[in-house]
Amino acid sequence: MELNKRIEKLQQNLKQNEIDCALLIYSRDIFYYTGTARPSFLAVTPDDYFLYVRSGIEFVLDEIFIDPDRIKAERSVETIYKEFFSKIDCGTVGAQLDIMPAKQLFALQKIFPNSTFANVSDIILEQRKTKDDLEIDNLKKACKAVDAGHRAGLDKIKINVTELELSAAFENGIRLAGHEGAFFFRHPDFFMSQGPISSGSNLFRFSGVVYSVTGVGLSASVPAGPSRRKIQAGDPIVIDIPAMINGYHADQTRSYILGQASSEIKDLFSNLKEIADHLIKCIKPGLTGKEIYEMASAKSEQLNVSDNFLSFGQGKKSVLVGHGVGLEVNEPPLLSSYEKSKIHEGYVMAIEMHILKEKVGVLKLEDMIRVGKDKNEILNITPRKLFEV
Repeated sequence: MELNKRIEKLQQNLKQNEIDCALLIYSRDIFYYTGTARPSFLAVTPDDYFLYVRSGIEFVLDEIFIDPDRIKAERSVETIYKEFFSKIDCGTVGAQLDIMPAKQLFALQKIFPNSTFANVSDIILEQRKTKDDLEIDNLKKACKAVDAGHRAGLDKIKINVTELELSAAFENGIRLAGHEGAFFFRHPDFFMSQGPISSGSNLFRFSGVVYSVTGVGLSASVPAGPSRRKIQAGDPIVIDIPAMINGYHADQTRSYILGQASSEIKDLFSNLKEIADHLIKCIKPGLTGKEIYEMASAKSEQLNVSDNFLSFGQGKKSVLVGHGVGLEVNEPPLLSSYEKSKIHEGYVMAIEMHILKEKVGVLKLEDMIRVGKDKNEILNITPRKLFEV
């Protein structure tokens, strides 16, 4: 889709969903529709739009791909209402209610006294699921940055190196490769270090901050990511640190062993990779997230590792085998046991799975794929193997 057609598509979707107008406040969505992430409000109706820039308009003019005649500097929503919205019937106003603070919603309800507010985020996220060629190019650049982090991490893995030191080496590698130093989740009060990293006995400790391997963190304040644990010979190590280039994320997980892997570890990883390969080969447009999850579960049963597959220990299991990736590191579609929406050609998803065996270890593998009509494309470039260091 041409960049300047994105707002047109949003306008069509507003009309189809009988939403009279929308006021967007979230930087990732505004960036998607306009090309700038400067603090702004994007006002949209089925027939018109205007970008009101709260600050930095002198930079916005060099960034946007929309009509420059449709932007101006303005911080006051009251003024925006008078200039743009008061001229039309705003019976239903679309807002990003999944992330909008209640205080801001209450303020908008006073400015739009005769309007009903509807959540427009589902419409936006549905549009964002299908990635165009420019988005794919940026996702591939981010995958190259993650690979640079992987290679920097390989050089750091040694006896008595701490998880924190290893994470810092990986983070330095992706930063020097162009990682923008941030990542986005569309969840209020989400917190995490720069990414999950864990080793040895820590791999069996799941904080719940993300629904997978987390690491234990440096304190109870942020119970995810690297600790000061020293890595020892024979330890499994899992690194799941994302990168972001030009606003687009790469998500990737690789597993490592300090020294030579035992036969049990090798067998665990072989089974995990076989399940992942099965999904990457068999995922096709029209399947639901639930069907993909069931496909992975059935394969684990065929390989006789269903008790280990996605296990959190003590009988608990993950219900997720993947998720969308784009302007947020974790976005729709979800590949879960309860997701009934269908995937389509052009979606980009991370196939993310782990396997756990008590007294042996925890391993994880994650790769991003672009869903094709006949064949899926793996976007990550780091070898998909168990690394013995």
